[in-house]
Amino acid sequence: MKKIFLILTLLLLSGSMLRAQEEEDGTNDKIRDKMTEFIQRRLNLSKGEAEKFSPVFLRYFHDWRSTLKEFKGNPDRLLLQQKIVNLRLRYRDEFKGIVGDKRSNQIFIEQQRFVDGVRKMRENQQLKGRPNRRFRAMMQ
Repeated sequence: MKKIFLILTLLLLSGSMLRAQEEEDGTNDKIRDKMTEFIQRRLNLSKGEAEKFSPVFLRYFHDWRSTLKEFKGNPDRLLLQQKIVNLRLRYRDEFKGIVGDKRSNQIFIEQQRFVDGVRKMRENQQLKGRPNRRFRAMMQ
């Protein structure tokens, strides 16, 4: 009887952890999509530019997130910054062909502006102890 109870408990816990991971991935997808829209609006991309920009930006976003995860908990922040700079230099050349030289650099500025905005909203949400309306609206 104890073995059955233990097995059921483990199954329930593993299922809840998988569900939490799926919800987190869904949130990351929403943030990625909102960031893409934000940057496209800020750069005033035409419809054609936006169609070419999105797949390249999604690859960049995936590589950027992977780099951040790789260095999570690593105290060597300078190495992380170097990896991000190398990543941005590599993708900047791809962005240049789509949006031009000046706007290819602006992409990373707008990305940081978006990240800072999300970070502020999350901090406000935690300070108030309740969900921030603007954050929820942005995520929908």
